[in-house]
Amino acid sequence: MTRASEFFKSIKDKKVAFIGIGVSNTDSILMFLKNGIDVTACDKAPREKLGEVADKLESAGAQLRLGENYLDGLCDFDVVVRTPGMMYHVPELQKARKMGVAVTSEMELFFELCPCKIFAVTGSDGKTTTTTVISKFLEAQGKTVHLGGNIGRALLPIIDTITPDDFAVVELSSFQLMSMRQSPDVAVVTNVTPNHLDKHTDMDDYVDAKKNILLHQNAFSKAVLNLDNETSNSMKSLVRGKAYSFSRREVLENGAYINAEGEIFMAVNSVSVKVMDRADIKLVGDHNVENYLAAITAVWGYVDVENIVSVARTFSGVEHRMELVRERNGVKWYNDSIATSPTRTNAGLKAHTQKVVLIAGGYDKKIPYEPLAPYVIDKVKALILMGATAQKIRKAVEECDGFNPDLLPIYEASDMEHAVKIADEISQKGDIVAFSPASASFDFYKNFEQRGIHFKNIVNSL
Repeated sequence: MTRASEFFKSIKDKKVAFIGIGVSNTDSILMFLKNGIDVTACDKAPREKLGEVADKLESAGAQLRLGENYLDGLCDFDVVVRTPGMMYHVPELQKARKMGVAVTSEMELFFELCPCKIFAVTGSDGKTTTTTVISKFLEAQGKTVHLGGNIGRALLPIIDTITPDDFAVVELSSFQLMSMRQSPDVAVVTNVTPNHLDKHTDMDDYVDAKKNILLHQNAFSKAVLNLDNETSNSMKSLVRGKAYSFSRREVLENGAYINAEGEIFMAVNSVSVKVMDRADIKLVGDHNVENYLAAITAVWGYVDVENIVSVARTFSGVEHRMELVRERNGVKWYNDSIATSPTRTNAGLKAHTQKVVLIAGGYDKKIPYEPLAPYVIDKVKALILMGATAQKIRKAVEECDGFNPDLLPIYEASDMEHAVKIADEISQKGDIVAFSPASASFDFYKNFEQRGIHFKNIVNSL
């Protein structure tokens, strides 16, 4: 009997509530119902907004609790599965826990029930590309890989199809990690910089959530930390298994690094093996070199060098990450909608070899924009701002040493269509227009993918 089948047998007579009828929970709800579990699906959205999804769940046997009072009565359940977007410490969940209710999440349950090795990646920037590259490395080695978490699909609904010889590769956000009490076999922290401070109580709370990727590992586990990022590197003292690093700046005893000649090495116990040259990586930018260093370190011992090099030479990137949309009248348009923080936008700006026309701005996560300003002054020829953070970005840039309004004109747009129209009017042959917002999407869009698709559609319709 598998862990999953034992789990469902153990809760056969329990009442389960799922909070949030979204991508990560809908298939899980259906799986619980298929296993004969009494499920109530709770969501703040009204019935008419959920539409066919509500009909589908109800016809499968779920009870629905919708609208403003959807969190009432959680103490009546035995198990509550929260959506990743709901903070762990909301009063209703705290009350439920005090009353003996088991509060968990799709990802926590997956970690508990997964029969195979788990590689997990977290960080403020670079985690999606790093997660994807790890999965491609393992696939190139001939492994069966299940990619999910904060990227792609929920993995709990396919738990019955996963075998002990497979590999699960997951991206974990701070929201998924904050209540985790299990850690992966291989943990990667790409970097940690201010992010999501609109949801976390403060920076310490955000960092503490990230630490959960390491805190529950065992002596046989592996941790991969960014030596060049102070917060990530400081977590080395928490590692219970084997600690590895990756670095663009230093030669390492354990981990992947790149030297001044652009050669990438992997070191184990001070013995270095050349893996490839920087030129072998198809993706542009120093940040993508870091992503590869992290991924190489993670899979070392599982994947042969020739398969690592093959992926590096052919992988063209993940959608919405420095994605070339089109070239029109000699102007190249890039979609970097994933850039929801200043550090991510800075990385994108550094990857270009010339100054760009930058479209930025969006939902305010209460993070500082002063770190963005020097890079804008150095790498941007015209700045187009929109959304809730437009004035914060403008203020940071205008108050930064070196700002010259004659050399860096700033425009304000009412929405994406207006921003693209301005960029199209002011750009000239040979220019690059980069949409790299340094902000979240929630002022106008459901997520950064929807935002990126809208940008691409507008650009492609020019």
